[in-house]
Amino acid sequence: MFLFANATVYLGLALAIYSLLILTLGISTKNQKFINSGKGGIVSVFICAGLAMLSLFYLLGTSQFQYSTVTDYTSRDLPLIYKLTALWASNAGSLLLWTFFLTLYAFMITYSRKMKGNPMIPYIVAILMANAVFFFFILGFVAKPFALLTSVPADGRGLNPMLQNPGMIIHPVTLYLGYVGLSVPFAFAMAALIMKNMDDFWIKMTRRWTIIAWLFLSLGNIFGGQWAYVELGWGGYWAWDPVENASFMPWLTATAFLHSVMIQERKNMLKVWNISLIIISYALTLFGTFLVRSGVLTSVHAFANSNLGLYFLVFMGIAVIGALYVLMSRFNLLKRSAGEFQSFVSKESSFLVNNLLLVGAAFAVFWGTIFPLVSEAVRGTKVTVGTPFFNTVESPILLGMMFVMAVCPLLAWQRSSVKNLRKNFLIPAILAVIGMLLMVVLGIQKAWAVIGYGVIILLFITHFLEFYRGVKARRKMTKENTLVALYRLMVKNRCRYGGYMVHLGIAFIAMGIIGSQNYDLQTMKTVGLGNSIEIKDYRINYDRLDQKKENNNDIVYADVTVFKDGKKLGSYEPKKIFYNSTEDQPSSEVTIISSLKEDLYIVLSTWQEDGKATFLVKVNPMMDWLWIGSFMIVIGALFAIWNGKYQNITPRYAGVRKEVS
Repeated sequence: MFLFANATVYLGLALAIYSLLILTLGISTKNQKFINSGKGGIVSVFICAGLAMLSLFYLLGTSQFQYSTVTDYTSRDLPLIYKLTALWASNAGSLLLWTFFLTLYAFMITYSRKMKGNPMIPYIVAILMANAVFFFFILGFVAKPFALLTSVPADGRGLNPMLQNPGMIIHPVTLYLGYVGLSVPFAFAMAALIMKNMDDFWIKMTRRWTIIAWLFLSLGNIFGGQWAYVELGWGGYWAWDPVENASFMPWLTATAFLHSVMIQERKNMLKVWNISLIIISYALTLFGTFLVRSGVLTSVHAFANSNLGLYFLVFMGIAVIGALYVLMSRFNLLKRSAGEFQSFVSKESSFLVNNLLLVGAAFAVFWGTIFPLVSEAVRGTKVTVGTPFFNTVESPILLGMMFVMAVCPLLAWQRSSVKNLRKNFLIPAILAVIGMLLMVVLGIQKAWAVIGYGVIILLFITHFLEFYRGVKARRKMTKENTLVALYRLMVKNRCRYGGYMVHLGIAFIAMGIIGSQNYDLQTMKTVGLGNSIEIKDYRINYDRLDQKKENNNDIVYADVTVFKDGKKLGSYEPKKIFYNSTEDQPSSEVTIISSLKEDLYIVLSTWQEDGKATFLVKVNPMMDWLWIGSFMIVIGALFAIWNGKYQNITPRYAGVRKEVS
């Protein structure tokens, strides 16, 4: 098994190098046989990556402790599902997962029916193969997933308790699909530049791939936040940890790209800007991988004792410098074919402002993340940048972004007249102000919260008007009933209305963030048996402390009865789980009682021999709206890409023969 597993890695490296070289040769000589051979090589590379993944799954699942990855991250009593997911808990295994997804994307693009006959294919897959060569090299010579131990232990060290959660099954996979997926639009953009074709055909062809990557990156952040909320026992969902930031930054820049490409398609503008956003997004995925594996920053997500940082830094430098060189060599062609803005008050301008806010937010996160490194290099002292900095800087930026999202749908293309602005915004603005006044009356006094909810109300109203006016116009033409008109309106404009659904999802998430960040309540109290803790209109009775055993793990739990306004909600068991492999690091299993209004969050913190126990109790307002908004984002993105078609789009590229495919 050792020889077979390692052979998949080294053969994959050799085939990736072969595919890269033969594709490059085929492109330069316009030789179709070389191109076809390179495409066949991509199939072989994908098979090698898949076999390597299956091999490591087998070794983990069958507890082959002669392999260091199996020993370091599993144990005999670990449930099978977590033995398998330990693949991406390990450094080498997570890189193997990255490599598999990269080759999967390359295979799908090469043999996609919609991409058949596209002259860009050889350029795109050659760029992806260059990435694959790097990752196979790392797997073969630096972070070896199939490294053997000199002696075979009787059992493994087990998996970190925090990773023994359903979030471990989903979060890393979706995040990596998003990370790796952003290499696809990067490859499209570089291919278009290399071929000296400055039209927007590559934008149309890559939109679906970009949305897919953006969707998976969104899911990765969502599942990560939900995992932190239920597993870590601190009552929050986002801590501005360096590795959390590393996944958030490319999400921001990819969001900016998805908006600005619409301007390029409609008005032939922002070409240099769009290419730059793609390069930045791709670079940020590599930067995030560098952060996780370099050890330069402290993070609960980072891999310990990793020597991979320098390799990723060098590869990131080569990739970014190469991309910028190609961009600058085509700069005059891009500028020569670009359109110009006609008014500051227009839909185009709102898209640009939104882009600047998104990129500004990404830069603020980037600066806050790397500032400890900068301060240590300059002053010799590492200064910690905490949550207050990020909240203070990001809140107004993201609020501004929400405002632009609210007003953009009702702005006209090219130029909005005063009459148009008054007609479209007078009533929504009045209703938003009324909503803000009602909030003050109802007890919401904090200025940022009132302004934030006012902007959200404005966003809901303007988006409702977009749906209403579209349905009204369609009914007038077709005489369809309202539901049929709404359905057909949305289906025929999937990208537009899918985007609106995403906007509404973000508004719901903002509702949850504003409520939970501004009006949460918290208490930590030590109580004896039979006593209670009161917070807001809740009373938590502490009834019993006991211990039990489940799946070879020791569990200490408290029986508590929860009342709200004197009415019993039920009995619950907040727990501490002691895993055999990590007895000194118990994991919390929190009690969360959810409603649309708020969450009651109960954590068993510590206990004493006389039965006294310390509980952390929080009331987190509006938390369900955060998860509802996340669900809407997913639905909107899926709606935008589902059954999309490249209608009447044919390659318009010159300089390469059409039969190159």
